Amino acid sequence: MTDQITRRQFIKKTIGTLLTAGGLTTSGYFYAREIEPRMLDITSHTIGSTRLPAGFDGVKIIQFSDTHLGFQYTVEQLGKLVAQINELNPDLIVFTGDLLDDPRRLTEEKNKIITLLSQLDGPLGKFAVYGNHDHGGYGSDLYKQMMEQSGFTLLLNDSVAVKLLDGSSIWISGIDDAMLGKPNFAEAMTKVPEGSYTILLSHAPDKADEAAQYSIQLQLSGHSHGGQIQIPFYGPLITPPFAEKYAEGFYGAAHNKEFKLYVNRGLGTTRLPFRFLSQPELTLFTLRLNKTSS
Repeated sequence: MTDQITRRQFIKKTIGTLLTAGGLTTSGYFYAREIEPRMLDITSHTIGSTRLPAGFDGVKIIQFSDTHLGFQYTVEQLGKLVAQINELNPDLIVFTGDLLDDPRRLTEEKNKIITLLSQLDGPLGKFAVYGNHDHGGYGSDLYKQMMEQSGFTLLLNDSVAVKLLDGSSIWISGIDDAMLGKPNFAEAMTKVPEGSYTILLSHAPDKADEAAQYSIQLQLSGHSHGGQIQIPFYGPLITPPFAEKYAEGFYGAAHNKEFKLYVNRGLGTTRLPFRFLSQPELTLFTLRLNKTSS
């Protein structure tokens, strides 16, 4: 009951702030609840690095994140998403956490979700990490079971090599969630050879300051939802812990010019069933071998 009251108060306060700051009318309310949450934005970016093995030049990576199935995002939408991802012909697929909004509510849909995620085609592999909603109670075990049965490699403070037939490789590292897990960079990076091109998966974007201290070229994160609600000329109204510094898009690190962070806005919603000026996002990255990093 306490959780319900807290959530209700949180929603009332946030909606009130939104209406005041954003000046939303009834039609704006309808847009934020019914229209924008279904307006998928497929963004494309090129990632250049001098460390990338030549064989990986042109490799395509799809990142999707924060579906929060069971709150507003439906299993039917997931099915459409799977088809859209496969149409983009990615070589590698990564999921950066928060599959289910509340693991207790979707146990009956478990097998259907596994079937859909199994249909994702990533010839070089499919990788995932825990988000905060994937932990708690039996949620941690359920998420692990669902992702592994779907053909994903679930990285828990670990790294794996993605290898080509010519023997070249890049590394995918993944750390545990920052809110409810125990992220450990030293453990995650133990296997990675010096000089390797490394992509880090971290649900929490604000772990980037720590990640930039390691030999990591690209960090992919979610968690923020882009704030879900943004105010013109102000930005995100609210972002969760560990997404307060980095809310969406690209960021660099002053002391590590090779390092890039990308924060995906996610697909679903949580707490509030609204998106305003923060469309759901599916991201396509193309890796490029550059003479100089870009």
